[in-house]
Amino acid sequence: MTDKLIIFDTTLRDGEQSPGASMTRDEKLRIARQLERLKVDVIEAGFAASSNGDFEAVQSIANAIKDSTVCSLSRANDRDISRAAEALKGAANARIHTFIATSALHMEKKLRMTPDQVLEQAIQSVRFARNLVADVEFSPEDGYRSDMDFLCRVLEAVITEGATTINVPDTVGYAVPELYGQFIKTLRERVPNSDKAIWSVHCHNDLGMAVANSLAGVKIGGARQVECTINGLGERAGNCSLEEIVMAVKTRRDYFGLDVGIDTKHILAASRMVSQTTGFVVQPNKAVVGANAFAHASGIHQDGMLKARDTYEIMRAEDVGWSASKMVLGKLSGRNAFKQRLQDLGVQLESEVEINTAFALFKELADRKAEIFDEDILALVSDESVTPEKEQYGFVSLSQHSETGERPHASIVFTVEGKEVKGTSDGNGPVDASLKAIETHVKSGAEMVLYSVNAISGSTESQGEVTVRLQNSGRVVNGTGADPDIVVASAKAYLSALNKLQSKADRVAAQG
Repeated sequence: MTDKLIIFDTTLRDGEQSPGASMTRDEKLRIARQLERLKVDVIEAGFAASSNGDFEAVQSIANAIKDSTVCSLSRANDRDISRAAEALKGAANARIHTFIATSALHMEKKLRMTPDQVLEQAIQSVRFARNLVADVEFSPEDGYRSDMDFLCRVLEAVITEGATTINVPDTVGYAVPELYGQFIKTLRERVPNSDKAIWSVHCHNDLGMAVANSLAGVKIGGARQVECTINGLGERAGNCSLEEIVMAVKTRRDYFGLDVGIDTKHILAASRMVSQTTGFVVQPNKAVVGANAFAHASGIHQDGMLKARDTYEIMRAEDVGWSASKMVLGKLSGRNAFKQRLQDLGVQLESEVEINTAFALFKELADRKAEIFDEDILALVSDESVTPEKEQYGFVSLSQHSETGERPHASIVFTVEGKEVKGTSDGNGPVDASLKAIETHVKSGAEMVLYSVNAISGSTESQGEVTVRLQNSGRVVNGTGADPDIVVASAKAYLSALNKLQSKADRVAAQG
Protein backbone atom coordinates (compact mmCIF):
# COMPACT_ATOMS: atom_id res chain seq x y z
CA MET A 1 0.00 0.00 0.00
CA THR A 2 1.32 3.41 -0.96
CA ASP A 3 0.56 6.80 0.55
CA LYS A 4 0.22 8.25 -2.97
CA LEU A 5 -3.08 8.42 -4.81
CA ILE A 6 -2.67 7.63 -8.51
CA ILE A 7 -4.68 9.94 -10.77
CA PHE A 8 -5.92 8.13 -13.90
CA ASP A 9 -7.45 10.57 -16.38
CA THR A 10 -9.92 9.22 -18.92
CA THR A 11 -11.08 12.50 -20.47
CA LEU A 12 -9.82 11.35 -23.88
CA ARG A 13 -11.63 8.01 -23.69
CA ASP A 14 -14.64 7.97 -21.36
CA GLY A 15 -15.07 11.74 -21.53
CA GLU A 16 -15.16 11.59 -25.32
CA GLN A 17 -18.11 9.21 -25.17
CA SER A 18 -20.40 12.15 -24.32
CA PRO A 19 -22.64 12.84 -27.34
CA GLY A 20 -20.95 15.59 -29.30
CA ALA A 21 -17.66 15.46 -27.40
CA SER A 22 -15.68 13.55 -30.03
CA MET A 23 -12.25 15.07 -30.67
CA THR A 24 -9.80 15.04 -33.55
CA ARG A 25 -6.38 13.45 -33.19
CA ASP A 26 -4.68 16.85 -32.90
CA GLU A 27 -7.22 18.01 -30.28
CA LYS A 28 -6.59 14.86 -28.25
CA LEU A 29 -2.83 15.31 -28.50
CA ARG A 30 -3.09 18.92 -27.35
CA ILE A 31 -5.15 17.93 -24.31
CA ALA A 32 -2.77 15.03 -23.57
CA ARG A 33 0.16 17.47 -23.47
CA GLN A 34 -1.79 19.62 -21.01
CA LEU A 35 -2.51 16.53 -18.86
CA GLU A 36 1.21 15.75 -18.86
CA ARG A 37 1.93 19.31 -17.69
CA LEU A 38 -0.68 18.70 -15.00
CA LYS A 39 1.42 15.64 -14.01
CA VAL A 40 -1.42 13.18 -14.39
CA ASP A 41 -0.08 9.69 -13.56
CA VAL A 42 -2.00 7.75 -16.23
CA ILE A 43 -3.61 9.15 -19.40
CA GLU A 44 -6.20 6.86 -20.98
CA ALA A 45 -5.69 8.07 -24.55
CA GLY A 46 -8.54 6.23 -26.21
CA PHE A 47 -9.93 2.92 -27.42
CA ALA A 48 -7.46 1.94 -30.15
CA ALA A 49 -9.59 -0.84 -31.65
CA SER A 50 -12.73 1.29 -32.02
CA SER A 51 -11.65 3.14 -35.19
CA ASN A 52 -8.61 4.06 -37.26
CA GLY A 53 -8.95 7.61 -35.93
CA ASP A 54 -8.80 6.49 -32.33
CA PHE A 55 -5.86 4.18 -33.10
CA GLU A 56 -3.94 7.10 -34.62
CA ALA A 57 -4.78 9.32 -31.65
CA VAL A 58 -3.52 6.73 -29.13
CA GLN A 59 -0.41 6.20 -31.26
CA SER A 60 0.34 9.94 -31.49
CA ILE A 61 -0.11 10.43 -27.75
CA ALA A 62 2.03 7.36 -26.96
CA ASN A 63 4.85 8.76 -29.10
CA ALA A 64 4.62 12.27 -27.65
CA ILE A 65 4.06 11.76 -23.91
CA LYS A 66 7.08 10.83 -21.81
CA ASP A 67 6.25 11.66 -18.19
CA SER A 68 2.81 10.01 -17.84
CA THR A 69 1.80 6.40 -18.46
CA VAL A 70 -0.25 6.16 -21.67
CA CYS A 71 -3.13 3.69 -21.61
CA SER A 72 -5.48 2.25 -24.24
CA LEU A 73 -8.78 0.56 -23.45
CA SER A 74 -9.60 -2.80 -25.02
CA ARG A 75 -12.35 -5.34 -24.77
CA ALA A 76 -11.33 -8.76 -23.49
CA ASN A 77 -10.39 -10.25 -26.86
CA ASP A 78 -7.11 -10.81 -28.69
CA ARG A 79 -7.91 -8.42 -31.57
CA ASP A 80 -8.61 -5.43 -29.31
CA ILE A 81 -5.61 -6.14 -27.10
CA SER A 82 -3.25 -6.56 -30.08
CA ARG A 83 -4.51 -3.31 -31.57
CA ALA A 84 -3.95 -1.51 -28.25
CA ALA A 85 -0.42 -2.90 -27.93
CA GLU A 86 0.41 -1.83 -31.48
CA ALA A 87 -0.82 1.73 -30.85
CA LEU A 88 1.19 1.92 -27.61
CA LYS A 89 4.50 0.74 -29.09
CA GLY A 90 6.15 4.16 -28.89
CA ALA A 91 5.14 4.86 -25.28
CA ALA A 92 7.79 5.39 -22.62
CA ASN A 93 5.31 3.78 -20.19
CA ALA A 94 2.42 1.77 -21.66
CA ARG A 95 -0.66 0.24 -20.08
CA ILE A 96 -3.39 -1.94 -21.57
CA HIS A 97 -6.76 -1.62 -19.83
CA THR A 98 -8.98 -4.59 -20.64
CA PHE A 99 -12.55 -5.19 -19.47
CA ILE A 100 -15.46 -7.59 -19.56
CA ALA A 101 -18.88 -7.35 -17.89
CA THR A 102 -19.42 -9.43 -14.74
CA SER A 103 -22.93 -8.52 -13.55
CA ALA A 104 -25.66 -11.11 -14.14
CA LEU A 105 -27.68 -8.58 -16.12
CA HIS A 106 -24.83 -7.69 -18.48
CA MET A 107 -23.64 -11.29 -18.91
CA GLU A 108 -27.11 -12.49 -19.84
CA LYS A 109 -28.52 -9.58 -21.84
CA LYS A 110 -25.43 -8.06 -23.46
CA LEU A 111 -22.72 -10.71 -23.66
CA ARG A 112 -25.01 -13.76 -23.77
CA MET A 113 -22.28 -15.68 -21.94
CA THR A 114 -22.28 -17.89 -18.87
CA PRO A 115 -20.27 -16.88 -15.79
CA ASP A 116 -17.73 -19.64 -16.50
CA GLN A 117 -17.25 -18.34 -20.05
CA VAL A 118 -16.74 -14.80 -18.75
CA LEU A 119 -14.20 -16.04 -16.17
CA GLU A 120 -12.25 -17.90 -18.84
CA GLN A 121 -12.26 -14.94 -21.22
CA ALA A 122 -11.06 -12.59 -18.46
CA ILE A 123 -8.18 -14.98 -17.65
CA GLN A 124 -7.19 -15.41 -21.31
CA SER A 125 -7.31 -11.67 -22.06
CA VAL A 126 -5.13 -10.66 -19.10
CA ARG A 127 -2.67 -13.47 -19.90
CA PHE A 128 -2.46 -12.29 -23.52
CA ALA A 129 -2.09 -8.60 -22.57
CA ARG A 130 0.56 -9.40 -19.95
CA ASN A 131 2.72 -10.97 -22.67
CA LEU A 132 2.62 -7.69 -24.61
CA VAL A 133 3.07 -5.07 -21.85
CA ALA A 134 4.17 -5.16 -18.22
CA ASP A 135 1.35 -2.91 -16.97
CA VAL A 136 -2.15 -4.41 -17.31
CA GLU A 137 -5.34 -3.06 -15.78
CA PHE A 138 -8.49 -5.16 -15.56
CA SER A 139 -12.04 -3.87 -15.07
CA PRO A 140 -15.14 -5.96 -14.39
CA GLU A 141 -17.73 -3.83 -16.19
CA ASP A 142 -20.77 -3.13 -13.99
CA GLY A 143 -18.64 -4.47 -11.16
CA TYR A 144 -20.64 -2.80 -8.39
CA ARG A 145 -23.80 -4.67 -9.41
CA SER A 146 -21.98 -8.01 -9.74
CA ASP A 147 -22.35 -11.02 -7.44
CA MET A 148 -19.67 -10.74 -4.76
CA ASP A 149 -18.64 -14.42 -4.84
CA PHE A 150 -18.30 -14.47 -8.62
CA LEU A 151 -16.47 -11.16 -8.68
CA CYS A 152 -13.95 -12.43 -6.13
CA ARG A 153 -13.28 -15.50 -8.32
CA VAL A 154 -12.69 -13.34 -11.40
CA LEU A 155 -10.45 -10.80 -9.67
CA GLU A 156 -8.34 -13.44 -7.93
CA ALA A 157 -7.84 -15.18 -11.27
CA VAL A 158 -6.79 -12.07 -13.23
CA ILE A 159 -4.36 -11.00 -10.51
CA THR A 160 -2.82 -14.47 -10.70
CA GLU A 161 -2.43 -13.92 -14.46
CA GLY A 162 -0.53 -10.69 -13.85
CA ALA A 163 -3.05 -7.82 -13.71
CA THR A 164 -1.25 -4.99 -11.93
CA THR A 165 -4.30 -2.77 -11.36
CA ILE A 166 -7.84 -3.87 -10.50
CA ASN A 167 -10.48 -1.27 -11.26
CA VAL A 168 -14.02 -1.70 -9.89
CA PRO A 169 -16.42 0.51 -11.87
CA ASP A 170 -19.79 1.80 -10.79
CA THR A 171 -20.69 1.83 -14.47
CA VAL A 172 -24.25 3.11 -14.13
CA GLY A 173 -23.78 5.49 -11.17
CA TYR A 174 -25.89 3.36 -8.82
CA ALA A 175 -23.62 3.39 -5.76
CA VAL A 176 -23.81 5.45 -2.58
CA PRO A 177 -20.59 6.33 -0.73
CA GLU A 178 -20.64 4.20 2.41
CA LEU A 179 -21.85 1.09 0.58
CA TYR A 180 -19.40 1.51 -2.31
CA GLY A 181 -16.47 2.05 0.06
CA GLN A 182 -17.45 -1.08 1.99
CA PHE A 183 -17.82 -3.00 -1.28
CA ILE A 184 -14.20 -2.23 -2.25
CA LYS A 185 -13.01 -3.08 1.26
CA THR A 186 -14.83 -6.44 1.21
CA LEU A 187 -13.33 -7.33 -2.16
CA ARG A 188 -9.82 -6.55 -0.94
CA GLU A 189 -10.38 -8.62 2.20
CA ARG A 190 -11.84 -11.62 0.37
CA VAL A 191 -9.51 -11.82 -2.65
CA PRO A 192 -6.47 -13.77 -1.32
CA ASN A 193 -3.91 -12.08 -3.59
CA SER A 194 -5.39 -8.58 -3.40
CA ASP A 195 -2.08 -7.19 -2.14
CA LYS A 196 -0.46 -8.03 -5.50
CA ALA A 197 -2.38 -5.28 -7.35
CA ILE A 198 -3.29 -1.62 -6.95
CA TRP A 199 -7.04 -1.16 -6.49
CA SER A 200 -8.84 1.51 -8.45
CA VAL A 201 -12.29 3.15 -8.51
CA HIS A 202 -14.25 4.45 -11.50
CA CYS A 203 -17.54 6.13 -10.64
CA HIS A 204 -20.25 7.73 -12.76
CA ASN A 205 -22.29 10.71 -11.66
CA ASP A 206 -25.88 9.66 -12.42
CA LEU A 207 -26.97 10.39 -8.84
CA GLY A 208 -24.47 13.22 -8.33
CA MET A 209 -22.20 11.14 -6.09
CA ALA A 210 -19.26 10.18 -8.33
CA VAL A 211 -16.68 12.18 -6.35
CA ALA A 212 -18.13 11.13 -2.98
CA ASN A 213 -18.21 7.47 -4.05
CA SER A 214 -14.62 7.63 -5.32
CA LEU A 215 -13.40 9.22 -2.09
CA ALA A 216 -15.25 6.54 -0.08
CA GLY A 217 -13.56 3.88 -2.21
CA VAL A 218 -10.24 5.46 -1.28
CA LYS A 219 -10.86 6.11 2.42
CA ILE A 220 -13.01 3.11 3.36
CA GLY A 221 -12.03 0.67 0.63
CA GLY A 222 -8.31 1.37 0.46
CA ALA A 223 -8.23 2.10 -3.28
CA ARG A 224 -5.12 3.92 -4.43
CA GLN A 225 -6.13 4.92 -7.94
CA VAL A 226 -9.05 7.13 -8.97
CA GLU A 227 -10.31 7.24 -12.57
CA CYS A 228 -11.64 10.69 -13.39
CA THR A 229 -12.05 13.32 -16.10
CA ILE A 230 -11.45 17.05 -16.49
CA ASN A 231 -14.68 18.94 -15.64
CA GLY A 232 -16.35 15.59 -14.87
CA LEU A 233 -16.90 15.11 -18.62
CA GLY A 234 -18.46 11.80 -19.61
CA GLU A 235 -21.48 9.82 -20.70
CA ARG A 236 -24.91 10.75 -19.33
CA ALA A 237 -24.32 12.84 -16.16
CA GLY A 238 -20.54 12.45 -16.47
CA ASN A 239 -17.67 10.96 -14.50
CA CYS A 240 -15.84 11.69 -11.29
CA SER A 241 -14.25 15.14 -11.62
CA LEU A 242 -10.44 15.24 -11.54
CA GLU A 243 -10.22 18.75 -10.13
CA GLU A 244 -12.63 17.95 -7.28
CA ILE A 245 -10.88 14.70 -6.33
CA VAL A 246 -7.43 16.28 -6.38
CA MET A 247 -8.36 19.36 -4.39
CA ALA A 248 -10.40 17.34 -1.87
CA VAL A 249 -7.43 15.07 -1.14
CA LYS A 250 -4.97 17.98 -1.02
CA THR A 251 -7.20 20.27 1.05
CA ARG A 252 -8.17 17.49 3.48
CA ARG A 253 -4.83 15.73 3.71
CA ASP A 254 -5.45 15.68 7.47
CA TYR A 255 -8.28 13.20 6.82
CA PHE A 256 -7.14 11.22 3.77
CA GLY A 257 -3.42 11.12 4.61
CA LEU A 258 -2.52 10.81 0.93
CA ASP A 259 -0.31 12.68 -1.50
CA VAL A 260 -1.14 13.44 -5.13
CA GLY A 261 1.46 14.32 -7.73
CA ILE A 262 -0.74 16.77 -9.64
CA ASP A 263 0.65 20.25 -10.36
CA THR A 264 -2.58 22.02 -9.49
CA LYS A 265 -1.72 25.40 -11.03
CA HIS A 266 -2.42 23.84 -14.45
CA ILE A 267 -5.96 22.72 -13.51
CA LEU A 268 -7.78 25.80 -14.80
CA ALA A 269 -5.97 25.76 -18.15
CA ALA A 270 -6.85 22.07 -18.59
CA SER A 271 -10.48 22.77 -17.68
CA ARG A 272 -10.70 25.63 -20.14
CA MET A 273 -9.04 23.63 -22.92
CA VAL A 274 -11.41 20.68 -22.53
CA SER A 275 -14.45 22.96 -22.35
CA GLN A 276 -13.42 24.90 -25.46
CA THR A 277 -12.52 21.76 -27.41
CA THR A 278 -15.69 19.82 -26.66
CA GLY A 279 -18.15 22.71 -26.37
CA PHE A 280 -19.29 21.52 -22.92
CA VAL A 281 -19.54 24.77 -20.95
CA VAL A 282 -18.44 24.76 -17.29
CA GLN A 283 -21.29 25.93 -15.05
CA PRO A 284 -20.42 29.09 -13.06
CA ASN A 285 -20.92 27.38 -9.68
CA LYS A 286 -18.82 24.32 -10.60
CA ALA A 287 -16.38 23.48 -7.78
CA VAL A 288 -12.75 24.56 -8.28
CA VAL A 289 -12.98 25.67 -11.95
CA GLY A 290 -16.34 27.49 -12.18
CA ALA A 291 -16.32 31.26 -12.67
CA ASN A 292 -17.94 31.74 -9.24
CA ALA A 293 -15.82 29.15 -7.40
CA PHE A 294 -13.83 31.87 -5.61
CA ALA A 295 -16.37 34.73 -5.79
CA HIS A 296 -17.86 36.16 -2.60
CA ALA A 297 -21.04 38.22 -3.00
CA SER A 298 -22.34 38.21 0.58
CA GLY A 299 -21.37 41.35 2.54
CA ILE A 300 -20.50 39.26 5.58
CA HIS A 301 -18.28 37.00 3.47
CA GLN A 302 -16.57 39.95 1.81
CA ASP A 303 -15.86 41.57 5.19
CA GLY A 304 -14.37 38.35 6.49
CA MET A 305 -12.26 37.87 3.36
CA LEU A 306 -10.80 41.36 3.68
CA LYS A 307 -9.78 40.64 7.28
CA ALA A 308 -8.49 37.11 6.73
CA ARG A 309 -8.78 34.97 3.58
CA ASP A 310 -9.24 31.71 5.43
CA THR A 311 -12.50 32.87 7.03
CA TYR A 312 -14.33 31.76 3.87
CA GLU A 313 -11.66 30.30 1.55
CA ILE A 314 -10.36 26.77 2.05
CA MET A 315 -8.30 26.90 -1.17
CA ARG A 316 -6.39 29.70 -2.85
CA ALA A 317 -7.62 30.60 -6.32
CA GLU A 318 -4.07 30.91 -7.63
CA ASP A 319 -3.27 27.34 -6.50
CA VAL A 320 -5.56 25.94 -9.22
CA GLY A 321 -4.54 28.40 -11.93
CA TRP A 322 -6.63 31.51 -11.39
CA SER A 323 -4.31 34.50 -11.66
CA ALA A 324 -3.48 36.23 -8.38
CA SER A 325 -2.73 39.39 -10.37
CA LYS A 326 -5.62 41.63 -11.34
CA MET A 327 -3.57 43.32 -14.08
CA VAL A 328 -5.71 43.55 -17.20
CA LEU A 329 -4.11 43.44 -20.64
CA GLY A 330 -5.09 45.81 -23.44
CA LYS A 331 -4.12 46.85 -26.94
CA LEU A 332 -0.92 48.57 -25.74
CA SER A 333 0.32 45.40 -24.04
CA GLY A 334 3.39 43.88 -25.69
CA ARG A 335 4.28 40.36 -26.73
CA ASN A 336 6.36 39.70 -23.60
CA ALA A 337 3.47 40.70 -21.30
CA PHE A 338 1.16 38.43 -23.27
CA LYS A 339 3.63 35.55 -23.16
CA GLN A 340 4.12 36.03 -19.41
CA ARG A 341 0.37 35.95 -18.84
CA LEU A 342 0.18 32.67 -20.76
CA GLN A 343 2.83 31.24 -18.42
CA ASP A 344 0.98 32.58 -15.36
CA LEU A 345 -2.16 30.82 -16.60
CA GLY A 346 -0.30 27.53 -17.05
CA VAL A 347 -0.61 27.61 -20.85
CA GLN A 348 2.31 26.37 -22.93
CA LEU A 349 1.99 26.70 -26.69
CA GLU A 350 4.11 24.24 -28.61
CA SER A 351 6.02 26.60 -30.93
CA GLU A 352 6.94 30.21 -31.62
CA VAL A 353 4.58 30.08 -34.61
CA GLU A 354 1.66 29.28 -32.29
CA ILE A 355 2.70 32.05 -29.86
CA ASN A 356 2.90 34.55 -32.71
CA THR A 357 -0.50 33.44 -34.05
CA ALA A 358 -2.04 33.71 -30.58
CA PHE A 359 -0.50 37.17 -30.08
CA ALA A 360 -1.89 38.35 -33.42
CA LEU A 361 -5.35 37.14 -32.39
CA PHE A 362 -4.89 38.89 -29.03
CA LYS A 363 -4.04 42.21 -30.73
CA GLU A 364 -7.02 41.82 -33.06
CA LEU A 365 -9.30 41.23 -30.07
CA ALA A 366 -7.74 44.15 -28.15
CA ASP A 367 -8.63 46.50 -31.00
CA ARG A 368 -12.29 45.59 -30.45
CA LYS A 369 -12.37 45.16 -26.67
CA ALA A 370 -10.76 47.61 -24.23
CA GLU A 371 -9.86 45.12 -21.48
CA ILE A 372 -8.67 41.54 -22.00
CA PHE A 373 -9.31 39.25 -19.03
CA ASP A 374 -7.76 35.88 -18.23
CA GLU A 375 -10.90 34.15 -19.47
CA ASP A 376 -10.50 35.89 -22.83
CA ILE A 377 -6.91 34.71 -23.15
CA LEU A 378 -7.79 31.13 -22.26
CA ALA A 379 -10.58 31.16 -24.85
CA LEU A 380 -8.28 32.71 -27.41
CA VAL A 381 -5.46 30.15 -27.07
CA SER A 382 -8.00 27.32 -27.11
CA ASP A 383 -9.27 28.56 -30.47
CA GLU A 384 -8.60 26.19 -33.36
CA SER A 385 -7.05 29.02 -35.37
CA VAL A 386 -4.01 29.02 -33.03
CA THR A 387 -3.24 25.43 -34.06
CA PRO A 388 -4.91 25.31 -37.48
CA GLU A 389 -5.75 22.05 -39.20
CA LYS A 390 -6.93 21.46 -42.73
CA GLU A 391 -10.58 22.40 -42.65
CA GLN A 392 -13.38 22.13 -45.15
CA TYR A 393 -14.96 25.41 -44.06
CA GLY A 394 -13.49 28.65 -42.66
CA PHE A 395 -15.03 31.94 -41.54
CA VAL A 396 -14.11 35.14 -43.43
CA SER A 397 -16.67 37.89 -42.76
CA LEU A 398 -20.31 38.54 -41.94
CA SER A 399 -22.77 41.39 -42.21
CA GLN A 400 -26.34 41.35 -40.97
CA HIS A 401 -29.23 43.75 -40.53
CA SER A 402 -32.06 43.50 -38.03
CA GLU A 403 -34.71 46.04 -37.18
CA THR A 404 -37.89 45.95 -35.12
CA GLY A 405 -40.77 44.96 -37.36
CA GLU A 406 -38.49 43.84 -40.19
CA ARG A 407 -37.26 40.32 -40.98
CA PRO A 408 -33.50 40.06 -40.25
CA HIS A 409 -31.12 39.50 -43.16
CA ALA A 410 -27.53 38.21 -43.20
CA SER A 411 -24.71 37.94 -45.73
CA ILE A 412 -21.71 35.74 -44.95
CA VAL A 413 -18.41 35.06 -46.71
CA PHE A 414 -16.69 31.78 -45.84
CA THR A 415 -14.23 29.40 -47.47
CA VAL A 416 -14.96 25.96 -48.85
CA GLU A 417 -11.70 24.04 -49.32
CA GLY A 418 -9.85 27.35 -49.48
CA LYS A 419 -12.15 29.09 -51.98
CA GLU A 420 -14.35 31.96 -50.85
CA VAL A 421 -18.11 31.73 -51.32
CA LYS A 422 -20.90 34.06 -50.29
CA GLY A 423 -24.30 33.14 -48.87
CA THR A 424 -27.28 35.33 -48.08
CA SER A 425 -30.54 34.60 -46.31
CA ASP A 426 -33.20 36.05 -44.06
CA GLY A 427 -34.34 34.38 -40.84
CA ASN A 428 -36.27 34.65 -37.60
CA GLY A 429 -33.34 36.51 -36.03
CA PRO A 430 -29.80 37.55 -37.00
CA VAL A 431 -28.31 34.24 -35.83
CA ASP A 432 -30.93 32.20 -37.68
CA ALA A 433 -30.37 34.28 -40.84
CA SER A 434 -26.58 33.85 -40.61
CA LEU A 435 -26.69 30.08 -40.21
CA LYS A 436 -29.25 29.74 -43.00
CA ALA A 437 -26.93 31.82 -45.20
CA ILE A 438 -24.21 29.21 -44.60
CA GLU A 439 -26.62 26.41 -45.45
CA THR A 440 -27.51 27.97 -48.80
CA HIS A 441 -24.12 26.66 -49.99
CA VAL A 442 -23.36 23.77 -47.65
CA LYS A 443 -26.75 21.98 -47.67
CA SER A 444 -25.53 19.68 -44.88
CA GLY A 445 -28.95 18.36 -43.93
CA ALA A 446 -27.80 18.41 -40.29
CA GLU A 447 -30.26 18.93 -37.44
CA MET A 448 -29.32 21.42 -34.71
CA VAL A 449 -29.93 19.80 -31.32
CA LEU A 450 -28.27 22.44 -29.13
CA TYR A 451 -27.49 26.14 -29.35
CA SER A 452 -26.08 27.91 -26.30
CA VAL A 453 -24.36 31.23 -25.59
CA ASN A 454 -22.00 31.80 -22.69
CA ALA A 455 -20.39 35.13 -21.70
CA ILE A 456 -16.67 34.55 -21.23
CA SER A 457 -16.27 37.45 -18.79
CA GLY A 458 -18.80 39.54 -16.91
CA SER A 459 -19.62 42.70 -18.87
CA THR A 460 -21.49 43.85 -21.95
CA GLU A 461 -18.07 44.06 -23.63
CA SER A 462 -17.53 40.36 -22.99
CA GLN A 463 -16.82 37.87 -25.72
CA GLY A 464 -19.67 35.51 -26.38
CA GLU A 465 -18.78 31.84 -26.57
CA VAL A 466 -21.29 29.88 -28.62
CA THR A 467 -21.76 26.11 -28.70
CA VAL A 468 -23.63 24.49 -31.58
CA ARG A 469 -24.46 20.77 -31.56
CA LEU A 470 -25.39 19.16 -34.87
CA GLN A 471 -26.69 15.70 -35.63
CA ASN A 472 -26.53 13.99 -39.00
CA SER A 473 -26.86 10.31 -39.94
CA GLY A 474 -26.50 9.25 -36.29
CA ARG A 475 -23.36 11.31 -35.71
CA VAL A 476 -23.44 14.08 -33.08
CA VAL A 477 -20.78 16.81 -33.01
CA ASN A 478 -20.15 20.07 -31.17
CA GLY A 479 -18.73 23.25 -32.64
CA THR A 480 -17.62 26.29 -30.66
CA GLY A 481 -16.86 29.88 -31.58
CA ALA A 482 -15.90 32.99 -29.60
CA ASP A 483 -16.22 36.64 -30.60
CA PRO A 484 -17.42 39.92 -29.06
CA ASP A 485 -20.22 39.75 -31.66
CA ILE A 486 -22.37 36.75 -30.78
CA VAL A 487 -23.71 36.51 -34.34
CA VAL A 488 -20.15 36.11 -35.61
CA ALA A 489 -19.42 33.66 -32.77
CA SER A 490 -22.50 31.67 -33.83
CA ALA A 491 -21.34 31.48 -37.44
CA LYS A 492 -17.87 30.35 -36.32
CA ALA A 493 -19.39 27.69 -34.07
CA TYR A 494 -21.65 26.42 -36.87
CA LEU A 495 -18.73 26.15 -39.31
CA SER A 496 -16.66 24.41 -36.61
CA ALA A 497 -19.42 21.82 -36.17
CA LEU A 498 -19.72 21.33 -39.94
CA ASN A 499 -15.97 20.66 -40.09
CA LYS A 500 -16.30 17.97 -37.44
CA LEU A 501 -19.13 16.34 -39.37
CA GLN A 502 -16.59 15.73 -42.16
CA SER A 503 -14.77 13.28 -39.88
CA LYS A 504 -16.78 10.06 -39.94
CA ALA A 505 -14.99 8.18 -37.19
CA ASP A 506 -16.63 4.93 -36.19
CA ARG A 507 -17.67 4.63 -32.56
CA VAL A 508 -17.71 1.49 -30.45
CA ALA A 509 -19.60 1.48 -27.13
CA ALA A 510 -17.08 0.94 -24.34
CA GLN A 511 -16.99 0.19 -20.64
CA GLY A 512 -17.94 3.19 -18.50
